[in-house]
Amino acid sequence: MNRTAQRIENQPHRIDFRLRFQNRGLSTEKLLDLLYHETPRFWELAQVVGKWVWIQFDDRQPPEITAALSQFGFHWNRKRQTWQHPCGQFRTGSHRDPRDKYQTYFPADAKAA
Repeated sequence: MNRTAQRIENQPHRIDFRLRFQNRGLSTEKLLDLLYHETPRFWELAQVVGKWVWIQFDDRQPPEITAALSQFGFHWNRKRQTWQHPCGQFRTGSHRDPRDKYQTYFPADAKAA
């Protein structure tokens, strides 16, 4: 591979920050609909916690996956080791686990039933 091809291959995935900002304001229902139609694998993993959507993986994900999650408006929560989307409900962090306070469900499980 020549040097130009190596530089292009090693560049991080581009994120449209304007679109990311818009996506962060999507409601829970609109985000789930977007995931269902554009990235069914993310939708299958999505967990609704209160009004937020969380996506958790067992292993570290490749840059393409993390860039896609970021583009959809998710951010990485290091403390909880999960990708979180605020669905327009921006809040400060809590020491308690939100899953203990809010209703949680997996939309994919509900649709399968």
